[in-house]
Amino acid sequence: MREIKPLNYTQLDGLSERQLKEHHDVLYAGYVKKINEIDEKLKTADTSTANATYSEFGELKREETFALNGVKLHEGYFDNMKPEGSECSGKIRELIERDFGSYEAWETEFRATGLAGRGWVVLAYDLDERRLRTVLCDAHNHGGVWNSIALFIMDIYEHAYFLDYGAGRKAYIDAFFKNINWEYVNGLVKKYVSAL
Repeated sequence: MREIKPLNYTQLDGLSERQLKEHHDVLYAGYVKKINEIDEKLKTADTSTANATYSEFGELKREETFALNGVKLHEGYFDNMKPEGSECSGKIRELIERDFGSYEAWETEFRATGLAGRGWVVLAYDLDERRLRTVLCDAHNHGGVWNSIALFIMDIYEHAYFLDYGAGRKAYIDAFFKNINWEYVNGLVKKYVSAL
């Protein structure tokens, strides 16, 4: 049984507490509730009726990844932000420069991906290719790359910025970049990437 993890709503630069708390609290708690419900229902689901067009089992399996990723992506999003952010340095900076040519080239691509998508942008480390990728996930369960570790996550659904910025996603992305906790990202690099 998953429990609702307290998300970090500390005042962030350019993102109001109302924007962060009102929408994310409800959505995140809903995803935790739904993945718990799905896990319970899967224990007794009738697998003998599995069908690609429609079956209860098939629907549970499809929505399992949507709900679970809704939990994980929201947790990662809040984990990789802090008030006043920090400067991109250390091992993550080295990897970004190695794999994208420069920090500026990566940031340009990441921001453009944020404007091009509808759900999430993830800086992921591909374990097979041993390199970073900017991944666009239009929905929680669309766009993830197998054998990759999410190091850095930006929510680009409208609920992430609409109260503060209306339709101004570019201004939201500017504000988001002011709050990146690169020390946290470096901790993930040390935990998952440096050990390889």
